[in-house]
Amino acid sequence: MNNQRSFFFNVDWLTVFLFLVLCSFGLLNIHSAVFDAKHPDFFDLDTNYGKQSLYVVSAIVIASIILLLESRFLSALAPAIYTITTLLLVLVLVIGRNVGGNQAWISLGGGFRLQPSEFAKFATCLMLARYLSGTNVKVTELKSFAISAGIIGLPMLLIMLQPDVGSTLVFCSLILVLYREGLSPYFLITIALFIFLFITAILYNPIYVILGLVAVGGFLMWGVKRNRKMVLTLLAGIVMSVIFIFCVKIIYTKVLQPHQKVRIDIILGITKDLKGKGYNLNQSKIAIGSGKMWGKGYLHGTQTKYSFVPEQSTDFIFCTVGEEWGFAGSVVVLGTYLFLLLRIITLAERQRSPFSRIYGYGVASVIFFHVMINIGMTIGLVPVIGIPLPFISYGGSSLWSFTILLFILIKLDSNRMGMIYA
Repeated sequence: MNNQRSFFFNVDWLTVFLFLVLCSFGLLNIHSAVFDAKHPDFFDLDTNYGKQSLYVVSAIVIASIILLLESRFLSALAPAIYTITTLLLVLVLVIGRNVGGNQAWISLGGGFRLQPSEFAKFATCLMLARYLSGTNVKVTELKSFAISAGIIGLPMLLIMLQPDVGSTLVFCSLILVLYREGLSPYFLITIALFIFLFITAILYNPIYVILGLVAVGGFLMWGVKRNRKMVLTLLAGIVMSVIFIFCVKIIYTKVLQPHQKVRIDIILGITKDLKGKGYNLNQSKIAIGSGKMWGKGYLHGTQTKYSFVPEQSTDFIFCTVGEEWGFAGSVVVLGTYLFLLLRIITLAERQRSPFSRIYGYGVASVIFFHVMINIGMTIGLVPVIGIPLPFISYGGSSLWSFTILLFILIKLDSNRMGMIYA
């Protein structure tokens, strides 16, 4: 009886409510994005919104099952779950179905597909939390950092082989977990610097970028000339940066795929291809802008109805939000995500076990990255890399994986007073 009372009274129902709000709003927008007058029923499995209805119901069932599990097993099963998802990532490279140039799906028959890369996200969060919560593990030490990077890097490598750049980059968000656990902020600053150098080396002549870098570095070294260690550190940083700048051209021309280079060129304003590679982005901005303050109304979006924006119910679902619900509706959606993220961080910080806290920050990092990149690409702030909007975009694998990701944290939180993990 006490366990049943614990289940009903300790679950964070506010987070559950936010989950249900986002799922419901997603279903409404998918229904509008691909509405078929001949099949208006929400549960018509011949339509995407019919399938999404089934996915939402099954996600609620999955969430309920997770809440009934014993919390202590989640930590113990982390290595097994991580291993299984890794094997699925290998399997998809062998028998996977190629969709849109990515061999990322395993066909289940009946028009249903499974995308292992989605499930690898929560599996990696679990495994990372399991390792970092271990005895004498400090992310500031080289060995611990290397193992943590390996846990994150293995699924990244396998997903890159599909190749799926968008899903690969999601795992980079877990660097925020390492930062929370003590990783030096200089590491994040270094990453930001190299991103800046990559962009400037594309936009401008690399020689000019190097001259500017040397000038700034020289000024900083002059300012700390009495601190020999700092001078040597700055000098090493300048050398590494110069080498990186020279490598940018090779990365840009040899490593990136042609369509990826075009997307970067469009974002940086190097080229405009409104009828080609830039078509999706241009139509996306038109759709969102046409919604103005209050939107055109549910099922009344012209950009949506006439399929001007490809992938309207998946990667570009936010276009439907902007066009039909307007600026006001977009703010509500963004506000809901912000509230959810703040709530997740609150749950993470109040955990008594390191495992639960670390996992909670993993959840926050993954969801934050998805929201930031998905909405950013629909309004032209980041390149189009194709990742779903959590709980709103169409797709069973995406919805199920985010549901599992979130409800594992909710379950851990519900038992936070009862046990402390290693």
